[in-house]
Amino acid sequence: MLDFLTLNTHPEPDASVIWLHGLGADGHDFESIVPELRLPPEFRIRFIFPNAPVRPIGVNGNFPMRGWYDIRYSDLRKDPDIQGIRESARLIEELIREQEKKGISSTRIVLAGFSQGGAIALELGLRYPEKLGGIIALSTYSPTVPALKQEASDVNRSLPLFWGHGTFDPVVPIALAEATEKELSAQGYSVKFHRYAGMPHSVCMEEIQDISGFLQKVLA
Repeated sequence: MLDFLTLNTHPEPDASVIWLHGLGADGHDFESIVPELRLPPEFRIRFIFPNAPVRPIGVNGNFPMRGWYDIRYSDLRKDPDIQGIRESARLIEELIREQEKKGISSTRIVLAGFSQGGAIALELGLRYPEKLGGIIALSTYSPTVPALKQEASDVNRSLPLFWGHGTFDPVVPIALAEATEKELSAQGYSVKFHRYAGMPHSVCMEEIQDISGFLQKVLA
């Protein structure tokens, strides 16, 4: 099992949001976003922020850091670490199973992820065999979307999917995100794609407000 941080908005949560950080960060990276979401008090959510394993990252001279998978080239389309993506997805699946054992219905579990974390959320959420509450994909892409044609979970074909991306992202170019969205749409998925003008590889207050609205809708 991965180690993780937990932040509850209520002593007795009835929903879980598993939020995955990006390359080189850790579970604390999005901890501060919870109060900024300004969720109504009736929403009883357990936020879980797992720490990715420490691994050598090729694009950074094989320097070890927290990462959900290896990045070998700055061009993210080149030689993606599919095996690493799938291994990390299995680790997050264990977290989902643990939440279900604690009494949280899978339909009230949302996967959220930024950058690398978003790729894992898409990898797992669209293949998970039980109906989930939704996916929040932030400043990300997915090299494994083409394989969905054979691997998709039918129960999550209509899964609510929020995508937020900055138009000035130098790490994950918005064109790469749009290509993933196009492939998902071609396979019948409905993606709510939000473009944030001038935003780099980060989040902004407008996006946080939109995420809050999404969570309130899917966990109402």
